[in-house]
Amino acid sequence: MAEFTCEHCGMGVTGLKCAKCGKDLVHDHITTDAGVQVGVAKCPDGCGMIKSPQCCGHDMACAV
Repeated sequence: MAEFTCEHCGMGVTGLKCAKCGKDLVHDHITTDAGVQVGVAKCPDGCGMIKSPQCCGHDMACAV
């Protein structure tokens, strides 16, 4: 299960699940057309992905 933690205040999030299939989302990265690497949480079955959570105006770090 992916755990996202704010490096600034310590707030954390666990247990993100896909609403379609119920599986835990996994942390990954994608590269935009502009060449910027972005953290995402995606369904391991390919249902889709979301931008990784943010806190204090920054992407939260992920520990698996």
